[in-house]
Amino acid sequence: MIKRQFIRIWEFYRDGFRSMTIGRTLWTLILIKLFVMFFILKIFFFPSFLKGKNTQEKQDYVGQELIDRSINH
Repeated sequence: MIKRQFIRIWEFYRDGFRSMTIGRTLWTLILIKLFVMFFILKIFFFPSFLKGKNTQEKQDYVGQELIDRSINH
């Protein structure tokens, strides 16, 4: 019964997306925007501070950052 319900929901959305005209263009723009926000900006603006550190060094770094940020605020 639950499986049939999921199939009906899937078919509803599948048929709805197939019949879209301008909606496809809008979804394409949304997906491009999400790609830029989460992948491109991450590469350039959010460097990995923990790259190349072992587990103990990561724990020490995160712990020290939490202490420093709690003191400064």
